[in-house]
Amino acid sequence: MKKIKFDDMKSLFTRVALVTGASSGIGKATATLFAKRGYHLIITGRREQKLIDLKAKLKRKYAVKVKVLVFDIRSKKACKKAIESLEGPWKNVDILINNAGLAKGFAPIESGKIEDWETMIDTNIKGLLYMSRFITQGMVGRGSGHVINVCSTAGHEVYPNGNVYCATKYAVDALSKSMRLDLAKKGIRVSQVSPGHVEQTEFALTRFDGDTERAKIYEDFNPLTSKDVAELIYFIATRAKHINIHDIVASGSQQASSTVIDRSGRKFD
Repeated sequence: MKKIKFDDMKSLFTRVALVTGASSGIGKATATLFAKRGYHLIITGRREQKLIDLKAKLKRKYAVKVKVLVFDIRSKKACKKAIESLEGPWKNVDILINNAGLAKGFAPIESGKIEDWETMIDTNIKGLLYMSRFITQGMVGRGSGHVINVCSTAGHEVYPNGNVYCATKYAVDALSKSMRLDLAKKGIRVSQVSPGHVEQTEFALTRFDGDTERAKIYEDFNPLTSKDVAELIYFIATRAKHINIHDIVASGSQQASSTVIDRSGRKFD
């Protein structure tokens, strides 16, 4: 039997998902789940070796095609160059999962580090915009596609010392809504998922600048896991074509809001 080359597989495999920030946490879990379900993947991030290791694992376990793009999402030039490097079936991204994002710092407005604010704005807002701009152009040309943004409960309610991080996630919520209006008549769905606290990620470690003690914020309750969020993203992506999930807001059952959490112990381990 003649072996089918990937370049000839467009008619057989039209499912290509691009996941930003795939080297760890929600992005890694999402890429893994989509690979398990047979999607070919473009995984992006700054840490090349982690992406290479993930690619090898996914190809070995699930026999899918995986392409690695290493670049800093904060750079418009780097984003454009990375997307323009895609060839053949890789150019036809069916699902863009704008996952890359972070929190830096946890201070009131009068003492926050401006460099932390800029990092969050450049990553959480501008990076999402760059990727959406360069990928949706192709989707519009094909008349199909799905953009799924990873927002947060912080995009729906603010909390003390969250100021700029919350502002960036409110921006993601607004962009999801406005992108949906722009793209609804062009055959493209736009959705988002808004998780509360999530473990199995580097979120807390990054927020507290690598301070492992301060980052121990999940020891007395059960938050969501990165796999939980990946399952929500996959659910959104796999609804029938006439269905568009606008937003899924979710948290662990011990978390009622950003500031109301039952910290009486991990009850579901």
